Amino acid sequence: MIKLDHLSKQYKDTLAVDDLDFEVKSGIVTGFLGPNGSGKSTTMRMIMGLDRPTKGRATINGKVYADLASPLREVGALLDAKSVNPSRSARNHLRALAASNKIPFQRVDEVLEFVGLSSVATKKSGSYSLGMSQRLGIAGALLGDPGVLLFDEPVNGLDPEGIRWIRDFFRTLANEGRTVFVSSHLMSEMAVTADEIIVIGRGHFITSGTVDQLTATASGTVLVRSNKPDALAATLASRAQCEALNDDALRVSGLSAEEIGTLAFAAGITLFELTPQRASLEEVFMDLTADSLQYGHQAPGVAS
Repeated sequence: MIKLDHLSKQYKDTLAVDDLDFEVKSGIVTGFLGPNGSGKSTTMRMIMGLDRPTKGRATINGKVYADLASPLREVGALLDAKSVNPSRSARNHLRALAASNKIPFQRVDEVLEFVGLSSVATKKSGSYSLGMSQRLGIAGALLGDPGVLLFDEPVNGLDPEGIRWIRDFFRTLANEGRTVFVSSHLMSEMAVTADEIIVIGRGHFITSGTVDQLTATASGTVLVRSNKPDALAATLASRAQCEALNDDALRVSGLSAEEIGTLAFAAGITLFELTPQRASLEEVFMDLTADSLQYGHQAPGVAS
C-alpha cells in the first residue's frame, strides 16, 4: 500500500504539491489523473524518494523509500522510460539493477522475455523507440517481483497491441494482490483500466472514486430522434442546448429524458428515440479540472 500523509512540495515560489492526503490500496488498479503541471510526476518522485517533501511524507507499506531494505523487491517504478544509459544494452542495464539488489541474473532474462524484448536484449538502449523503452522500463519495475508498482504515463509510444497488453498486465498485477498506481493523460484508457481514480489539480486533491461514481453525478446529454427535429429544437431552446446530429436526431443537454419527453408530448411531436447518454470520464475530468489548468488555450480562430 502507498500512503500520502499531508504531502507537500515547494519549489521556490511554486507550490507543486499541496497537502495531498490519500491511500493507494492493494488489489486494484488506481489511476492518477490531473492536467499538465498538476503535480502528478512530482508526487510519484517523492514516493520513490527522488524528491524530498517540503512537508508531510509518502510511505510504502509503512516505510519511506529510503528505509526499505531491498527496494527493488518491494517497489518497482517506471517514471521516465528514457532515463537509461543509451550506450548500455537492455540486458546489461537490467543486470546492473539486479546486482544492486542481489537479484539473480536469471530474473533479467525472465522479465525481458515477458515484455517481449529478448530478441533485442543485446542492442544499445539508445537505439530503442519510445515504445521499446517503455517495455524496458516495465521490465526494470518487475525485476524484483515487487508488491507495489508505480507507472508514470506507461502507454506513451505503445501501439494498440502494446496498450492492450499493458492493460491486461495491470489487471493481472492487481488480481495478484499488488498495489498498482498509474499516472496517465489518456482518459479513455483509464476509463477501462482503473478500478479507482484519484484526480488532482495544481497540486491539490480534487476527488476520488470509481469511474461509475465519478460519471454518475455528472450531467450528461440525451439523444433524441423525432419526426420534427427542428420543431423539437425550437420547443426546447429556452431550457436546453440542442445539437443537430443528422436528419432526425438531436443531442440535448440541460434537460432530463423525462423532461424532454413531456415537452415533446405537449407540443405534439412524436419521438422515435429518447436515450440518456452518461458523461464520459474525459468530460467529467475536464469539468473537475477546469479551474486547475496551468496552460489554457483559446478556440481556433480566436485572436488573443
